[in-house]
Amino acid sequence: MTTHENQHPEFTKPFYKIKDVAEFVGVPPSTLRFWEQKFPDEISPVRNAGNIRYYTPQMIDTLRMIRYLLYDRGMKIEAVRDELRHNRRNVSRRQKIVDNLTSVRNELKELLKALDRR
Repeated sequence: MTTHENQHPEFTKPFYKIKDVAEFVGVPPSTLRFWEQKFPDEISPVRNAGNIRYYTPQMIDTLRMIRYLLYDRGMKIEAVRDELRHNRRNVSRRQKIVDNLTSVRNELKELLKALDRR
């Protein structure tokens, strides 16, 4: 198992197409393309001969952090750049905690729906 697989157990491939990444992150592909322009140091997908974008698991994690900071924390793009540059580890930790809590909340909602049907 490689290092990135240890860090990203949900990802089994080294590269993902933009459509899949958009689903993972929860934004449309056009937003990912926009973020590439705004965060070129953090996000630079590899392109094949057909100009198809391929993202690594690390880039997907960065995109998730950007989404968290922009959407959940309400930060501006320049503030997100600074936060990623100076406080990346804490951003990653907080974003993962929020993701875990959201997942637990969704599971609880499903349990409540199942109980209501009984």
